[in-house]
Amino acid sequence: MKSLVLFIPLFAFLITSCADPAASVTTEEDLGFQIIFDGSNFDGWEQAGNWVLEDDGSMFRKEKGGSIRFKTFPVPDDFELRFEWKVGEKSNSGIYYRPTQYEYQILANDGHPNGSNPRTSAASLYYGIAPSHDATKPPGEWNTGRIVGKGTIIQHWLNGEKVISFDYTDPHYAEHVELLKKRGGDLTQRCAHLSFQDHGDPVWFRNVRIRELKADDKIDPGFVEPAALADEQLAAEKKHIEAILKRRAEQDAKKKG
Repeated sequence: MKSLVLFIPLFAFLITSCADPAASVTTEEDLGFQIIFDGSNFDGWEQAGNWVLEDDGSMFRKEKGGSIRFKTFPVPDDFELRFEWKVGEKSNSGIYYRPTQYEYQILANDGHPNGSNPRTSAASLYYGIAPSHDATKPPGEWNTGRIVGKGTIIQHWLNGEKVISFDYTDPHYAEHVELLKKRGGDLTQRCAHLSFQDHGDPVWFRNVRIRELKADDKIDPGFVEPAALADEQLAAEKKHIEAILKRRAEQDAKKKG
């Protein structure tokens, strides 16, 4: 008899908790997401005609002609962007979401030179912060991506995993911030139009959604440690940065002369 008494309230709890499972589900619409590319047209986007619509609801970089930009409104200061992407073999592209060198790297890690350096691999904040690990799917398969920017925090997500999360005012990341600055990136900049890069390679994007984050919107807490670089990667990176700085100095000298 005692077991029956215990069973009845448990059964009642199961009925109550399963009565309306949809009631607790929060949709993207509830969160304030706006679809800015649904695969049916290029309304709101600016390009040279080298991006075309595919039957699967994606945009495809078909030939050279430059990046495609969403011109209806700029990326909010605090925002979350969600999208899907895939690349061909050895392909390279990127998503620019704030002024200067604010780039979510799009890449086929295996087979492309940038894939050998974590700081230039897929989902990196290109040439600044490396993802914690490689979470990409093979070329030809769809990846899901997310970019979150709120205050001084930046997050990159890949296939449901938070692979970058840092506060660029935290001294722990000073080396990374300085590296990006040398390349031309200013992490304090805001108000750019979203841009998908034409790097000369086949790349696809679809299901592009964005929302403005309000002060009371919560983001996933916790920072992520970037992947470490090997000595040979650091040496190659140093050589590349020195070349950039030399070229910049020469350009500045010509302007003054």
